[in-house]
Amino acid sequence: MTDQAPNDSNDYYSLLGITRSASQDTIKAAYRRALLRLHPDKRKLDDPTPPANFGLLHDAFLILSSATLRAAYDESIEQNRTSLRPAQVVSLEEFDCSEGSDDAMSIWSLACRCGGKFKITEDDLEHGRHLVGCGGCSDVVWVGYEIVKEVDGQ
Repeated sequence: MTDQAPNDSNDYYSLLGITRSASQDTIKAAYRRALLRLHPDKRKLDDPTPPANFGLLHDAFLILSSATLRAAYDESIEQNRTSLRPAQVVSLEEFDCSEGSDDAMSIWSLACRCGGKFKITEDDLEHGRHLVGCGGCSDVVWVGYEIVKEVDGQ
């Protein structure tokens, strides 16, 4: 079995052409259909479909036909879907800084392609936060910076 996280190219449900609520009988039938449809001896010579990865089909069947493995697989898909993944890495130097007044903190901002802004505050920097979401869409960037501690008298 593969140990990689599921993505669009190896989502087992999509690979077998079934829904997440598919029964065991549906999974078994879909697996057999996929094997027959993609088998090299059954394919037409002019079929543009790329050759099947039978190991991946087999993994899909094994994982989805076991209640325990299927639950773990579904959980990993949900974790991947809800975790923040930055679209890009951006240096703090690319952000515009608006200096705060005496009591207010400085805020750095960067325009997003949606028209919104990525904003990171002095407090975020001090606490080592790097992932910053856009205020107007779901984009996230990883902000690169280095914290320099001030030395007394310098």
